[in-house]
Amino acid sequence: MAGKPSFLHRFRLVPPALRRLVAAGLALTVALALTSDGAVYAANNSVQGGKKDEHAFDGDAPTAILMEASSGSILFEKNADELRAPSSMMKLMTAAVVFNAIKEGKVKLTDEFRISEGAWRRGGAPSGGSTMFAAINSKVPVEDLLRGAIIQSGNDSCIALAEGISGNERMFANDHMTRRARELGLTKSTFGNASGLPDPNNRMTVRELAKLARHLILDFPEFYKLFNEREFTWNKIRQQNRNPLLNSLSGADGLKTGYTKEGGYGMVGSAVQNDIRLIVVVNGLDDSDDRAQEAKKMLEWGFRNFEARTLFAENQQVGYARVFGGESRHVKLASPEAIKVMVPKSGNEKLIARIVYSGPVRAPVQQGQKIGVVRVWRGDKIAMDAPVFAAESVGTGSTMRRAVDGASELVIGLFRASAAKL
Repeated sequence: MAGKPSFLHRFRLVPPALRRLVAAGLALTVALALTSDGAVYAANNSVQGGKKDEHAFDGDAPTAILMEASSGSILFEKNADELRAPSSMMKLMTAAVVFNAIKEGKVKLTDEFRISEGAWRRGGAPSGGSTMFAAINSKVPVEDLLRGAIIQSGNDSCIALAEGISGNERMFANDHMTRRARELGLTKSTFGNASGLPDPNNRMTVRELAKLARHLILDFPEFYKLFNEREFTWNKIRQQNRNPLLNSLSGADGLKTGYTKEGGYGMVGSAVQNDIRLIVVVNGLDDSDDRAQEAKKMLEWGFRNFEARTLFAENQQVGYARVFGGESRHVKLASPEAIKVMVPKSGNEKLIARIVYSGPVRAPVQQGQKIGVVRVWRGDKIAMDAPVFAAESVGTGSTMRRAVDGASELVIGLFRASAAKL
């Protein structure tokens, strides 16, 4: 791929002169307006929202988000990109690192990690915080440490996992957690430890916590079931799962609560009803009852008011992307999986979808090559992104074609530079 991310253009609506410029080499974005009844048509120059939804959610959490797991559709958000202390919800990142290490064969569930004096004092029985009550200097299998971290929110469990993998908790946070977060597209999150205990470097947004939860649910189903285990006994001490949704909402099966004085009460939760899975994240509430009620209320609102609609069937042509130096000027785009979005059952909301990519795409292009995304907006908020791929191969064009495309790109580059100065 070449060039900066493309400008947003409604190609069918631009004047002929500008259209020729676009055809000469400016990577274009196809804009479609989508009504909730599934009709697709060329977008107007101004994005017009639907009528005010009388069923809109009214929540009290300072930061919150509601996401559909399969498509990643955002149903509701409030200050979703505000960085806050995630408290014990950050243990999900520690779990993600360990799950990935097991998947890659670097760690086994049967490996035993020692409970160091530091892990015992800072996260064990003497700490007064949430703990699995692992004994000092004992060796605990990774599988049980994961249960201690997930079910009992054990700080000693997380510290032991971090030390067992990296030798040092700070190194685990700086290297493993941060690196894995960036690989998952969590660009804002920062980590100071493995447990979520108070640290100025522990910062996450509810959006990135939701994305992390979605990753755990979709990519590690064999481990995700741990979040639904109702109790765990270690060192002859039985403790209940701290997630209040498990006993109060039909279909609830995860994920994690959190509390620190700085961060307040928060929760990452998930439930499935009628084959639809929703993920909720709230943070910054004043007490645990408010946290539980807010998360439950938001999930119930989502299940009651939204349904899944298919925008494009699997392998259906979605649009096309401009190709640089190819035997064809464009490549058709499609997705091997159906592209769906959650829409209100009331049917009064208008969405805008655009193909967004960096381009033009340099030839040769291989069939199945990822090109960009279909991005869907709900008003001024991004509702979802779905990747799109080349539906065909495009070979390298002739020397003359490459020369013409090169000259066109030079002209377009000058055009962009001039426009930027205006």
